[in-house]
Amino acid sequence: MDKSLLLEAEIREHAGSKSAAKLRAQGRIPAIVYGHKKEPTSISLDAHDFAEGLHHGHRLLDVKIGKRKEKLLVKDLQYDHLSKNIIHADLIRVDVTETVRVTVPIELKGTAKGTHEGGIIEEHTDHLQIECRATDIPESIVVSVKEIGVDDAVHAGDVELPDGVKLVSDPTMLLVTCHLLAAAKTTEELEEEEPIAPEVITEVKEPEQEQPQEQNQ
Repeated sequence: MDKSLLLEAEIREHAGSKSAAKLRAQGRIPAIVYGHKKEPTSISLDAHDFAEGLHHGHRLLDVKIGKRKEKLLVKDLQYDHLSKNIIHADLIRVDVTETVRVTVPIELKGTAKGTHEGGIIEEHTDHLQIECRATDIPESIVVSVKEIGVDDAVHAGDVELPDGVKLVSDPTMLLVTCHLLAAAKTTEELEEEEPIAPEVITEVKEPEQEQPQEQNQ
């Protein structure tokens, strides 16, 4: 299913940090378009529309640049120092029939049986790198944790991928584990663990008494 998003771009006439900052102040995101042996093109996109599209899982874009429309894939995003707002985007030209390599988020589903045994679920990564056709990029990869018990783990190679999607991440990469919470130790237990230093007894010497001096007769 084609999940492309239609956006309209403006060509950037000026480069540099000052120009980029001015665009952001106007509610636009500077971006660069490259690939398919064509010259890179500097553009800007409406910040709200672009962010909304990403939020709904769109990675494939139909972008109108001047009089032409290009199919672009979101290749890389740069965020501000708070990791909240997008400040720049790298977009690569793609063909609907070609295979692309992308990073997609992981979505945990279900309640792990280990949680009924006192365990907690720990997520070690929130994404997977995959390879598929540009039009088949999933919004997320669902990882079921329902059958995970205490001391169990899920690795990248254990995940069932949609048809046409190939795993690129290391199959041994750890995704999710279930483990028991370490019980808090009482003060008495901590004191019992602390080694008791042996008492050192030192000999106390009595002060020497002065000997009376002999008088000369």
